[in-house]
Amino acid sequence: MSRAVILLSGGLDSATTAAIAKSEGVELFALTLDYGQRHRIEIEAAKKIAEHIGIANHIIMPIDVRLFAGSSLTGDAEVPKDVPCEQIGQQIPNTYVPARNTVFLALALAYAESIEADRIYIGISNVDYSGYPDCRPEFLQAFNMLANLATKTGAISVKAPLMYLSKKDTILRGLELGVDFSLTFTCYDPLPTNKSCGRCEACQLRSNAFREAGMIDPV
Repeated sequence: MSRAVILLSGGLDSATTAAIAKSEGVELFALTLDYGQRHRIEIEAAKKIAEHIGIANHIIMPIDVRLFAGSSLTGDAEVPKDVPCEQIGQQIPNTYVPARNTVFLALALAYAESIEADRIYIGISNVDYSGYPDCRPEFLQAFNMLANLATKTGAISVKAPLMYLSKKDTILRGLELGVDFSLTFTCYDPLPTNKSCGRCEACQLRSNAFREAGMIDPV
């Protein structure tokens, strides 16, 4: 059985991506990054998802928050709320974490090479997202080129099975694979009770997708 590394954040996208990877018959090794994000409750969600899906090994790796200054997810700036849905994705919001996916994938690449995995899964999408530059197909293509040049085997590929799926289609695909979305957490600015705020862009994209799928969000 081939091995794969999954970047597991605890959100519905990474949970669905993990389920897709599992359905493809690989032995999954999860990597979750603790980078001082204000929504650290997602790390607990990642633990539950890893257990639910049946991941062979789950590493939670701390990263110094000072690497990611300037983002409202790692600092004191206010997370944007109540942005009209039609405006989401038109500009890069302050929730963008500088070079986050590049850093995360580099760590996943090192992990993959060390355990002789031949692929990495990441739950990025170019549809129904906040406009982050490191979620684009061009970014994925460029990183795959780097992965081939930077590793001894030159044979580790990065997969993004949700790249062209809407959030609604992601949810439907996850349900087909038995994902328990009540275990996932998406909000960027949780309430003191660790409940979702319901107003940030991540919450709006999620709730709209469940509504479009004719469902009530289990969280």
